[in-house]
Amino acid sequence: MTSTLPTPAQLLDLMPDAVCVVSTEGQVLFVSAGFERMLGYSLEEVVGQPIFRLVHPDDREATVRQAQAVTNGAIQRHFRNRYLHKDGHSVDIQWSARWLPDYGVRIGVAHEVTELRRAERELEHRAAHDPLTGLPNRHRLQHELQYALTHATRTGNGLAVLYLDLDGFKHINDQYGHEVGDRLLREVAQRLHKGLRQGDLMARVGGDEFVALLPGCADMHAALTVADGLRASLNLSCNLPEGKFHLDASIGVACFPDNGSDPDTLLACADRAMYEVKRDRRRKADAVLASDQA
Repeated sequence: MTSTLPTPAQLLDLMPDAVCVVSTEGQVLFVSAGFERMLGYSLEEVVGQPIFRLVHPDDREATVRQAQAVTNGAIQRHFRNRYLHKDGHSVDIQWSARWLPDYGVRIGVAHEVTELRRAERELEHRAAHDPLTGLPNRHRLQHELQYALTHATRTGNGLAVLYLDLDGFKHINDQYGHEVGDRLLREVAQRLHKGLRQGDLMARVGGDEFVALLPGCADMHAALTVADGLRASLNLSCNLPEGKFHLDASIGVACFPDNGSDPDTLLACADRAMYEVKRDRRRKADAVLASDQA
């Protein structure tokens, strides 16, 4: 008893991945059935069409460069980009590709990684953000501060760092418990974020400590203006089921390059300035209390 073996094209159609053959000019010559399962387009709809038209606009330039590298002889095994599905949504794809000089074509195998990329983005977000407030964390701040310093050094634009410590939060947290404290911190985070200028960044770096990164901030006066606005946003009462809460913040300011030219120095300077503001307020409060008692 004999049986007919499937043709190579039929075998390719059984693959969950998509096989694509493209001309030197970028026109589609062949796609397997996996291409339609992945992107919604049949063989008849794409043959003769420019393959790059299906690439997500934000990824086209990089895709063209990679295709040219493959045509020049490079073997691509792990290139990722996004294609546009026939219904309009984007699909994350990982490609393996090579140039076949005897035939004058590029052949690529596409594997969908949409779910993998979504999981990676979620992990990347968790690694860079505070889980309670959703603000960037200390790790993300360090990265962004280094980038901002490099940019400011190259362009001569200003840069300032604000170090904020909440006044009165510890007392509220101790008296009403961590659940109330956490709700207050989330409210504070929202207010601080809304109080920033476009392009600024607010990070949570400790229990009730926050750092604002102000790229393009011209000088100390401009930084203090932002700091005053942030304090004003916090002075408004926070209405929770447990009552109305009023908070304030001690804010220290450090400016590049006068107060430092590297992340650690700038942050340390702003931290010291914040504690000096806090000590000065305590001295004034103690002086008022002593005057009233007299």
